Amino acid sequence: MQKNRCWSLLILVLIAISSCDDRRVFDQYQSLSNEWDKSHAVTFKVTPPDSIKPYNLYVNLRNNDNYQYSNLFLIVELNYPNGKAMKDTLEYKMANPDGTFLGTGFTDIKENKLWYKGYDEPFIFEELGEYTVTIQHAMRQNGSVNGIAKLEGVTEVGFRIEKTTN
Repeated sequence: MQKNRCWSLLILVLIAISSCDDRRVFDQYQSLSNEWDKSHAVTFKVTPPDSIKPYNLYVNLRNNDNYQYSNLFLIVELNYPNGKAMKDTLEYKMANPDGTFLGTGFTDIKENKLWYKGYDEPFIFEELGEYTVTIQHAMRQNGSVNGIAKLEGVTEVGFRIEKTTN
């Protein structure tokens, strides 16, 4: 009797956890080795469910204590099915002035959900078909023209699409 009760409780917990994220349309991560090479673009292939509804798009990052900077520059390119491309250079704040990392997490790994599209106006995937999203870091040392060849501390890069709450 006790065993059945434990299984029932476990099933209820799993259902509750899986139903908490009903806004998620796409959410994927790619792991990086100990460093993110500046020539390595992380790529995601996405087929949105429709071309009418608005969505919020995010770049998700997981970083650890080896990340040495208070901000992060990224180049994000969104390629449409018909060949159109939108390329953005984005800057994100990664740490407070006292050096503590932003993001969520109880260990030395912090997870950051960074706005990409949809925050100022609704983003609509205008075409049906497969979109490609590529993300590269564009970090440089102050006063240096050349980029940082190997960026340490970013452990995973992700891309997320959510339904809007409107």
